[in-house]
Amino acid sequence: MDEDEIATESIIVEDTKISLRDIIANQCFIGEERLAQIVRRIESKKNVIFQGATGTGKTWIAQQLAEYIAGSNKENFIHVQFHPTTSYEDFIRGWRPNSEGKLQLVDGPFLELINRARHNPSQKFVILIEEINRGNPSQVFGEMLTLIENSKRAHQHSLELIYKKDKNEKIYVPDNVYVLGTMNIADRSLAKLDLAFRRRFAFEELEPTFNDVWMKVV
Repeated sequence: MDEDEIATESIIVEDTKISLRDIIANQCFIGEERLAQIVRRIESKKNVIFQGATGTGKTWIAQQLAEYIAGSNKENFIHVQFHPTTSYEDFIRGWRPNSEGKLQLVDGPFLELINRARHNPSQKFVILIEEINRGNPSQVFGEMLTLIENSKRAHQHSLELIYKKDKNEKIYVPDNVYVLGTMNIADRSLAKLDLAFRRRFAFEELEPTFNDVWMKVV
């Protein structure tokens, strides 16, 4: 891949502070061609999980590509981490006590991002979920498991949530929302990733890379 092709890849995202060339120059262990291929998969699939052993740079590359896609606006990027007690109520919407001691329906980070994306269709939004397999992803996503599918990113596929703020409320995930995740392949919780969840994501395998870049770093 020559410099012109890399420049073309960088045009995909508007108002971003970094390009693929910047990521590569920042001691990225992944080559230009592979990096551009990953970006194309993110753009087409909308949902990508970076998997590999500990220390293979999953979080680093996911953060770099999140900034590449979403740009420099911090409102367009959310970074969370799943753990065994993460629930639908934490991630999507649930009842929470307010300052008056009453229960109030509160939107979780993913629903907040979706609402911002729906009101700003010309911008791109990314949620990065660390350790996505540490919780029970199918349970945590709930109805969103259907709505994040790249073929259902439109208003006609809207669904009602478990907790509705009004009787007519329906939600869909817009086309300008991207879900990135990281996953340690040595983790025993991999069994929780059922086929319905897996087929909605593309998986990028990261392996230890002992190349010239690695030699310069160490």
